[in-house]
Amino acid sequence: MTKRILIVYGLLISLLSSLCGQNVLIVYYSVRGHTAAMAEAVAAGARSVPGVSVRLLPVDQATNEDVLAADAIILGSPVYNANVAPPIQRFINSWPFVEPDSSGKSGPLRDKLGAAFVTAGGISAGEELAQLNILHSMLIFNMIVVGGPSWYQAFGASGITGEEPFADKGREGAVHPSFLAKGKALGKRVAELAKRLQQAEGGSY
Repeated sequence: MTKRILIVYGLLISLLSSLCGQNVLIVYYSVRGHTAAMAEAVAAGARSVPGVSVRLLPVDQATNEDVLAADAIILGSPVYNANVAPPIQRFINSWPFVEPDSSGKSGPLRDKLGAAFVTAGGISAGEELAQLNILHSMLIFNMIVVGGPSWYQAFGASGITGEEPFADKGREGAVHPSFLAKGKALGKRVAELAKRLQQAEGGSY
């Protein structure tokens, strides 16, 4: 019964969102402000696409209802020991998971777009591993994962905040403009793809 309720609820949410335009959900965890700054850049990129509604939430304010209502979900985290921060992992672990039905299809998150962005203290300090951990989890939920617009940011967007020449140099939460530009590019690409998928499926996504 619970499985059927989740599937029906997910379908209803998807139908409503297709009638109202595409919904992009950006959820992040930030301690010193770096990941929050990247999240704002991602949101700015998504909002630059006409007809797209964007919700930007810290992870402690995001719910599964927000996830189900979204057509695209972009997660952001600081890098913790080459992995995502625990609050982001707990959030992912709370998502509704449904076993495949007789047709092999499963879950209310199936075919939603997913993308990732992170901030790390140093270059080659685990940022791509953390991005991939997010994307791998999204694949488990049958989501369609999206990278950046070029091979320069194939896994999404990342920012370096503690190593020269990119250190914030006492400006708490500051992120180098080149990394913010990548965040904006990621948000724009995800929003554009969400619209294209809606158009390709005749407005039913």
